[in-house]
Amino acid sequence: MTAIPDSLNAPDDRAARRNVAVLVAAQAFLGAQMPLHFVAGGLAGMSLAPTPLLATMPISVTVFASMTTAPWISPLMQRFGRRAGFVIGALAGAAGALLCAFGLLWASFATFLLGSFGIGVYMSAQGFYRFAAADTASDAFKPKAISYVMAGGLLSALIGPQLVKATADVTAVPFVLTYVAAVAVNLVGLLLFFGLRIPRPPRPEPGARRGRTRRELLRDPAIAVSIVCAMVAYALMNLVMTSTPLAVVGCGFATGHAADIVSAHVLAMFAPSFFTGHLIARFGTARIVGTGLALLAGAGLFALAGTELVNFYGALILLGLGWNFGFIGATTMLTRHHAPEERGTVQGLNDALVMGMVTVASLSSGGLMNAAASTVAGWTAVNLAMVPFLALAAGSLVWMRRRTA
Repeated sequence: MTAIPDSLNAPDDRAARRNVAVLVAAQAFLGAQMPLHFVAGGLAGMSLAPTPLLATMPISVTVFASMTTAPWISPLMQRFGRRAGFVIGALAGAAGALLCAFGLLWASFATFLLGSFGIGVYMSAQGFYRFAAADTASDAFKPKAISYVMAGGLLSALIGPQLVKATADVTAVPFVLTYVAAVAVNLVGLLLFFGLRIPRPPRPEPGARRGRTRRELLRDPAIAVSIVCAMVAYALMNLVMTSTPLAVVGCGFATGHAADIVSAHVLAMFAPSFFTGHLIARFGTARIVGTGLALLAGAGLFALAGTELVNFYGALILLGLGWNFGFIGATTMLTRHHAPEERGTVQGLNDALVMGMVTVASLSSGGLMNAAASTVAGWTAVNLAMVPFLALAAGSLVWMRRRTA
């Protein structure tokens, strides 16, 4: 087998810190389009969809695109490098946002959904920022590198929803200028990736073993549990967040309130990232993931307690904190249990499964909200739906701890 270069065998954290700086900027600037789309997409979908039951379909299509893109974009980056995959993602995001703008102008739900798919391709590429941060990092720096990149979402949490507030009603057709702004974000932001310095893993010699198969990887308890916990943390976050603008507006509050609540939520998702890596290094991944699951449960309880603004803010803040601990902890666990040559396979498999679960959650979110007799009943159903999945993730953690003890 070809020897692994020293840059991969013993990463230089000076190089890793440079790459982290680039990825933090990308997460902050390019990542702004995701909260933008999650706020505008559901509300635009409500006006374009033939039935309210399909109001969250644009978000579902975005997540579905992310799921179906991950299995090919991860191996592509394994072969051609991270930069190639990230630039492709940004170009797809620009094309998708442009189609969304035309979908709104033409009152075409199908065109808006096609644009949402393009944004989902960007979403898939963005999901690998966290893995790219670990590529050149030492074992000690990996959880911190992942956390710092996720912390870049703090600025995206401010930029995205505020762009919605500033642009939503500027044109005769709401949200057109919002998606034009997303086009500019992608085209300018992709220039950042030319600052990345991440070596590609060496190609194995003909006939050499290329790492474990997908089935073998899933038999590894740590890999299986990390994927399950990442699926649950991300899916439940999406389930509740997707419904939030509809619930807030449905309970009589303004679109601006919905944008501010989503902004607070996204801040809570990323603000802890400045210290999540340090907590993982001190307490271990399993405890941090378990704490994240407990916070997600707390979010559901807070939401069920009422439908005042304070309940929405409290629930969405806890939801963001729970996602941060659960998802970053699960990501760190995954990076510690695969070889460099398995990177493309296991990371693509992980994100495909995670986004598959998120797609189901997003579709379920709109159905639960709009099939109920009232907004309050729908919001209650959304939050009660969290219970079995939290039990699944918690049970998998306990199983892993007992199996590896």
